[in-house]
Amino acid sequence: MPRAAAAPDAPARRGARERVVVALARPGVRLALLAALAAASVAVFVFVGIEGSWAFAVPFRLRKVAAMLLVAVAIGVSTVLFQTITGNRILSPAIMGFDALYVLIQTVVVFAFGAGALATTDPNLMWLVEVGAMVVFSGLLFRWVFARSARSVHLLVLVGIVFGVLFRSVSSLMQRMLDPAAFAVLQDSFFASFTGVDETLLGISTVAVVAVTAIAVPLVRRLDVLLLGESHAIGLGVDHRRTVTLVLVLVAVLVSVSTALVGPVAFFGLLVANLAYLVVGSFRHAATLPAAVLLGVICLVGGQFLLEQLGLGTALSVVIEFVGGIVFILMLVRKGVR
Repeated sequence: MPRAAAAPDAPARRGARERVVVALARPGVRLALLAALAAASVAVFVFVGIEGSWAFAVPFRLRKVAAMLLVAVAIGVSTVLFQTITGNRILSPAIMGFDALYVLIQTVVVFAFGAGALATTDPNLMWLVEVGAMVVFSGLLFRWVFARSARSVHLLVLVGIVFGVLFRSVSSLMQRMLDPAAFAVLQDSFFASFTGVDETLLGISTVAVVAVTAIAVPLVRRLDVLLLGESHAIGLGVDHRRTVTLVLVLVAVLVSVSTALVGPVAFFGLLVANLAYLVVGSFRHAATLPAAVLLGVICLVGGQFLLEQLGLGTALSVVIEFVGGIVFILMLVRKGVR
């Protein structure tokens, strides 16, 4: 009798499992789970493990969380947009030479004014110089490439790679002429840091990132059409050149602001963007853009919490670059095999 009574429950359990599987397959449900996990990561990072004064620790941690949230939005959105217009899942905006230009600026400052210049220079002035240089560089690059007959995004990427190599070569030459103490100070600026972010710069950067993201959100339908290719997008009524140029400008501003605020994170965008495609199971930008941002928050906030709790003496950016580099190599190998 117990077996006979239990038998009708088996189809009900299978039906319940199937309903759960179907619900989890929906992008909206997966986004909700990512949002809950991101919120939990923030709450744990802010409130767990405080041993001293809460009045000091909570605002200090909230400032670090704000910087990580800003970087997650800027890098996640810019990478998804950049991969859409290039049609390539193994590229990120860092390939355009933004990180190399940032390193070159830092090297020039130390080479010209000494090791103490990075610490004594006004952070607001340094931020303006770095963002201005990267935006002007990208603007001149876009104008030069798109003013020619080819007007190819792939040509733009190739030229950006060449300039990145040039910037790294000049930086390397100047670094070899520095004394060891100055080089040690300079080397610390090559890795992203979320602990010493200036509040004023954080506010300015937030306004810039929010404004650019607000411009990008209405483009999601056009971006979905761009995934079909240039010829199909033009056939469906999308102004391909104008849309691609606008997206490139938005990407340049987002990457410039993020890099100038915390430093370079070359493989972070590649990591969160491809995780977003995998987790959401869709390439629609209404799902991939928020998924990339939420995954960025989870990686940054959760990763920083683990490093602090485990007492590891390494920067979070080093771990992210290591993992992202492995993902990049695996993607290259898989694409080569295919």
